Amino acid sequence: MQAKRWTLGFDTSAAHCAAALLHGERLIEARAEDMPKGQAERLMPLLDEMLARAGIGWRDLAVIGVGIGPGNFTGVRISVSAARGLALALGIPAVGVSTLDALAAGQPRPLRAQIDARRDEVYVQDFTATGADAPQMMPRAQADAEAAQRHMPLREGIAPAELATAIARLAAARADTPQPRPAPLYLRSADAAPPSDPPPVILD
Repeated sequence: MQAKRWTLGFDTSAAHCAAALLHGERLIEARAEDMPKGQAERLMPLLDEMLARAGIGWRDLAVIGVGIGPGNFTGVRISVSAARGLALALGIPAVGVSTLDALAAGQPRPLRAQIDARRDEVYVQDFTATGADAPQMMPRAQADAEAAQRHMPLREGIAPAELATAIARLAAARADTPQPRPAPLYLRSADAAPPSDPPPVILD
């Protein structure tokens, strides 16, 4: 029987910094802080604090789970670059989990997972008993009409701490199978105006 493993999941795909720590299947802590900016400065201290409260160190971790979006362009890159760096330094797997996949985790199927993309648009993905459609972005009015026409149950948004927990659980379940390196899932191009600070570099 495999020993219980420590899994750390985190997400900065929206205006939050969220993380969850699992020991085996048991949730040790889930925490989220609302923040429209500053995730790059806050993420690592938040994770350090969570590990310290659990009485473990970075070398005790066996799996890293990270939210890959869709979501905020820079926010997604912050988490993904952190996850890749940690996985490389610790020699453990990093598993990317889409926020739409995390929304649908553990829910009855069929289901439409939906996230506000702002500008009267939404990110959507339909899940059935046999699989899932490709994620896409569409006008909210179109998405609402489609869901009503197809009688598709809708799940739109969850609390950031719950999102981080779902990411950690899915990462733990997938870590023993071959997984691609986490990479941002972008369904919308970055805004034309560049940010004042350059985004974090994604490690190759």
